[in-house]
Amino acid sequence: MRRFLLAFPTVLLAACAGRTPSPETARVAPPAGSEAGAGETVSATDLTRSGKPNVWKFTRPGPDGKPVLVRRETDLNSDGRVDVWEWFDADGAVERQAVDLDFDGKPDAVLHFEKGLLVRKELSFGFDGKPHVTAHYEKGKLVRKEKDDNGDGKVDTWEYWEGGELDRVGVDTDGDGKVDRWEVRRGEGAPSPAAKADAAASRR
Repeated sequence: MRRFLLAFPTVLLAACAGRTPSPETARVAPPAGSEAGAGETVSATDLTRSGKPNVWKFTRPGPDGKPVLVRRETDLNSDGRVDVWEWFDADGAVERQAVDLDFDGKPDAVLHFEKGLLVRKELSFGFDGKPHVTAHYEKGKLVRKEKDDNGDGKVDTWEYWEGGELDRVGVDTDGDGKVDRWEVRRGEGAPSPAAKADAAASRR
């Protein structure tokens, strides 16, 4: 279900982008709870033809004087609150995307990108606004997950992925921020060389 919810905003955004937008794109005030930065101009569009804006674009003049997209905020379910926040770099690529998965007005997932590739994903499952799961990616592929299972703000479980498979899991059993136990998850065989290295390092 969580995987579906993460994919849902992207699918809906793509669907909205494929529709014929309303010709009314006007300069407006930022949506509730947002502020425009210095020198930024806000414009809004009604992509779903609901009679009220649901996409706000924040731009500022570029070196050539033309507007450059800095941020975009989207109300996916037309309830008047922003559900997706996107920040763009100077080349127009997404640098960061925050998504409100349960439509309570607060981001539950934050995705970080570098040169168009996902490098980190932070998931918050409670009401404290802190990431409970942080997934790290290399060349777009998952390599590590760090989990705060007890909500104390510290990582207590580390998952390492290799070739798309969960290779090993490190668990902190005494709350000192270090791995106390390693669990091998890849097949039934002996620990991988990486797992042995991690286990040796944790004993130092």
